[in-house]
Amino acid sequence: MTLLGLTPGERPHPATSPRGPAPTPAFAKSLERPADYDAIYRVVRGAVRQVLGVERPGLGLGLSNLPPYVGAYWQVTGNLIVLNEGLVQAMRANASSPLEFNSFVYVILAHEYLHSLGYLDEGAVRRVTARVTRSAFGPDHPATRMAEGDLWRLYPFLAYSAGGDGQRLKVVSRFDLASTQSYIR
Repeated sequence: MTLLGLTPGERPHPATSPRGPAPTPAFAKSLERPADYDAIYRVVRGAVRQVLGVERPGLGLGLSNLPPYVGAYWQVTGNLIVLNEGLVQAMRANASSPLEFNSFVYVILAHEYLHSLGYLDEGAVRRVTARVTRSAFGPDHPATRMAEGDLWRLYPFLAYSAGGDGQRLKVVSRFDLASTQSYIR
């Protein structure tokens, strides 16, 4: 399998079909209530595992004052996803519901999580993020609309969120607990 998709003659993962698996009711409701980063990340890992059949444990999360046009980043070979704290704060202040806010965080975390799995091409990771999200949540879910669209066009206020140069980094505690709870307290 190539990172950009299936090679000629290769079969899709058993958990998928050409149209993908039917949305899972558990995923559809999973982002409706207020949730912390760890809870949203569990949904990301579960959706990716269900649709692509792969996962990566042991990542960390940081928040930084990044420029408004950068949603997040994952450094190649690294173990830390860094979210743009200004964008998160702007979305938290403007989201109409926990579902909208959690969907926003889900899409950004899913994108960076897929990078950590080896999807390095930006176009490819956007397509895979959209495919995983649509398969997990269905076409009408806010996360799907965000994953298939452009966050800065959907939410123009993001372009004016507080930003910075990335010099400040806060590590989020109690993240990826499913992987680390037995040895990190």
